[in-house]
Amino acid sequence: MLLAIDTSTGTSVAVVDRDGGSGELRCLAETGTDDTMRHAEVVGGFIREALDAAGVRPSELSGVACGMGPGPFTGLRVGIAAAHAFALGIAKPFVPVVSHDAIAWARYRDGATGALLVVTDARRREFAISEYDGLDDDGLPVRTSGPRLVPHDDVPPARGTRFDAAVVPAGAIGMLAELAFATRRLPLADDAPLYLRAPDVTPSAGKRVLQ
Repeated sequence: MLLAIDTSTGTSVAVVDRDGGSGELRCLAETGTDDTMRHAEVVGGFIREALDAAGVRPSELSGVACGMGPGPFTGLRVGIAAAHAFALGIAKPFVPVVSHDAIAWARYRDGATGALLVVTDARRREFAISEYDGLDDDGLPVRTSGPRLVPHDDVPPARGTRFDAAVVPAGAIGMLAELAFATRRLPLADDAPLYLRAPDVTPSAGKRVLQ
């Protein structure tokens, strides 16, 4: 059973589980918002809401899955920091997932077929895009390119279906992580945020002190 968090676009939190006998993936609870400005204010409340709605205590979780982006620096780091802190607090593994992979997996699970172009708003008149070509034999999405940034007017034509996601569903983050664990395909991603762009603010070099 996993807690899942994504703040690469809006904020989404879920609790998911995989039945050990049937292998069925279930989203026990999910909550969130497409607001791209209030990640820090809402993520803690959403974690409590998801756990309460699922009737799950933190000690019952086996880990914390988190969307690693692509996404803007300010929002993305909030979810990653919250997921790391929660995993540390319950002494359970942190499981990184590429957010676009979770979107693609959810689309294919819902019946999409063939090539898929996943698009999320990266702000500054740019999109983050990734291309996929179905699911592999383990049921995991096959990413053929990306994630990468492109200007709004330069998104390449989709070879198949284009899907613009306003929110990355944390339920898909968690269920993809559960599936990867079951098929021994972890880790799905590096434990490093996919910012794709340098942060707006960088540390000052400081002033030289003369003695």
